[in-house]
Amino acid sequence: MIAILDYGSGNLRSAERAFALATSDVVVTSDPEICLRADGLVVPGVGAFGACMDQLLAIKGDEIISARIAQAKKVFGICVGMQIMFALGSEKDAGSGLAIWPGSVDKIAAPILPHIGWNTVTPGEGSKLFAGISDQSFYFVHSYAAHAPVANATNTYCNYGEDFLAAVETPLVVATQFHPEKSGAAGAKLIKNWVESL
Repeated sequence: MIAILDYGSGNLRSAERAFALATSDVVVTSDPEICLRADGLVVPGVGAFGACMDQLLAIKGDEIISARIAQAKKVFGICVGMQIMFALGSEKDAGSGLAIWPGSVDKIAAPILPHIGWNTVTPGEGSKLFAGISDQSFYFVHSYAAHAPVANATNTYCNYGEDFLAAVETPLVVATQFHPEKSGAAGAKLIKNWVESL
């Protein structure tokens, strides 16, 4: 079962439809027991870093994610759901994230923001998430991103004004700055790659 965490942020229905292409067992929920029991937990996110963190904390989503990691169960963050995996956010003095990974999420140095639309990525060596789709484009909507590589992880980069992290893969937590659920066939394949790893 795939649980999509409902904490008031993210394209829940579009994420549900996209993950349902890879498995018939998908549920949108904020129930901690279901989230902990699920084979995979998806943490979507749209909007500002600080607002997403506030909403996540309100349903004790931080405790759910922490408990899953302690139980060696997998998590997938999308867009701001990726950003909050880092220690800090600088957007409007957003403050602390979940600190699953060190580092901060900062404004992209580009002449036009937000970064909206399709862009290619450069997958890190040995990426399992991008297997079979390393030459594809994905759909981005954001003005902030993490930049420094995460240690002991597969780091995938994108360039828009400057290089920034488009995805991070660790054994338990993976995340994408882009929206796989809005990235057509390539996004569907990426989701399938993750679901098959569970």
